[in-house]
Amino acid sequence: MSLPNQKIDQDQLVARLRAKEADAFSYLYDNYSSAIYGSIHRIINDEDVSKEVLQDAFMKFWDKIDQYDASKGRFFTWMVNISRNLAIDKLRSKEMKKVGKTDNIETYVTDIERDKLSLLNVDGIGLKEALASLRDEEKFILEMVYFKGYTQSEISEEFDIPLGTVKTRLRMGLKSMRKVLQVE
Repeated sequence: MSLPNQKIDQDQLVARLRAKEADAFSYLYDNYSSAIYGSIHRIINDEDVSKEVLQDAFMKFWDKIDQYDASKGRFFTWMVNISRNLAIDKLRSKEMKKVGKTDNIETYVTDIERDKLSLLNVDGIGLKEALASLRDEEKFILEMVYFKGYTQSEISEEFDIPLGTVKTRLRMGLKSMRKVLQVE
């Protein structure tokens, strides 16, 4: 049963994906691919590689849908976490490290300029307002972890912030976000 112009609630979508309904997968891709691509592209600044990781992510959603547990969080969050992890894995791969060594200076400068111009496109889920409500140090940590792909240890080392402080700011930022977004 295809519902091209209708909204499917999260529980129904998950049930249909678990039943391996192709139209549910099409709905998932049509309605979530832009947001998922954005989270991947913030970590990997290469359009082709980001598209490749996006395809890998959607295949993983399809293959691992039975592992989604609604009691642990929202479906969208589950998808973003999978995507983020795939993007970080790709970024750390030998393949990407080789590409990084052979990039020319023009590509590097263009990537930096694009990063400065890109804005978070998170209006659709209310994330922009939630991020704005955070203290600057919490916002910084959340952006580095979820949008730039840093680990807590990497933030600690690179920005000379004690690891315990990074963990506390991340935890407090997430707690504040849950209040603003009213997520339990």
